Amino acid sequence: MNSIVLSRPLAVVKTMRGNFLLLPPVCIALGLATSLQAGAPMDWLLLGLIMLGGVLAHVSVNMLNEYQDFTSGLDFNTRRTPFSGGTGALPAQPTAARWVLAGGIVTLLLVIAIGLFFMVRSGWSILPFGLLGAALIVLYTGPINRNPLLCLIAPGLGFGVLMVAGTHLLLAGSVDSRAWLASLLPFFLVNNLLLLNQFPDIDADRQAGRYHALIAWGVKRSAQIFTGFWLAAIAVVVGGILAGLFPAASWLTLIGLAPGAVAVRGAFVQGAALGEHPPYLAANVICTLLSPLILALTLLL
Repeated sequence: MNSIVLSRPLAVVKTMRGNFLLLPPVCIALGLATSLQAGAPMDWLLLGLIMLGGVLAHVSVNMLNEYQDFTSGLDFNTRRTPFSGGTGALPAQPTAARWVLAGGIVTLLLVIAIGLFFMVRSGWSILPFGLLGAALIVLYTGPINRNPLLCLIAPGLGFGVLMVAGTHLLLAGSVDSRAWLASLLPFFLVNNLLLLNQFPDIDADRQAGRYHALIAWGVKRSAQIFTGFWLAAIAVVVGGILAGLFPAASWLTLIGLAPGAVAVRGAFVQGAALGEHPPYLAANVICTLLSPLILALTLLL
């Protein structure tokens, strides 16, 4: 009995997927960088609240996703890797399921409370960001994962457009062309992050009722989409520099994008067997985190 009590909190914490929570700070840092470029003052308190809201939003979607994958039976069929297939916390400790659901709901309510504070402080302009963000959290594991196009672009909308442009809006009061363009870098890369992580679990996802790009359009077409998104991310950086929106130092961002070439090769060569080759998935994670961070640093410097 004591071991169950002790392991239940650990299972709940594990479903937060702490190793993935670097993504919101990186995306928010990019929004901070574009806002400072626009002449916005540095507001540490507001930035801290934005960061808290971003991390809580990610925790909420992670916990709700873990709960729904457990109740649907998907968690019992996935091929787990360090980067995909869920944490396995709930199959190992089923009594934690209702606590995970409660955690996902509580963190969502905290995100909504922070969003209401932002709306009172900054006006109605932030409302569309908040509504879309809440919808992505609530609907991601259900309706969104049963629509190939929505499932493909939802991650990038949340972490790219909403976090980068939303941070810029809150700090600067409006969103300029530099911020919109910068938000497209994580848009394409985070879409690719989730897309590649779906390669190992095609059969399990199909059995659980999901209908994402790999199921709808196949492995080869999905690998082509993955490549297109990676090339689009490169085009965002090059286009931003040539248009004068990003400084010349932003060429360094291409270093962060380079591991994406490894991930592209993995998508084509390994296909559905990608889960047996975690280095390809790792390269994709490195590309997704490093590129926006380098772009943010070049804007700040």
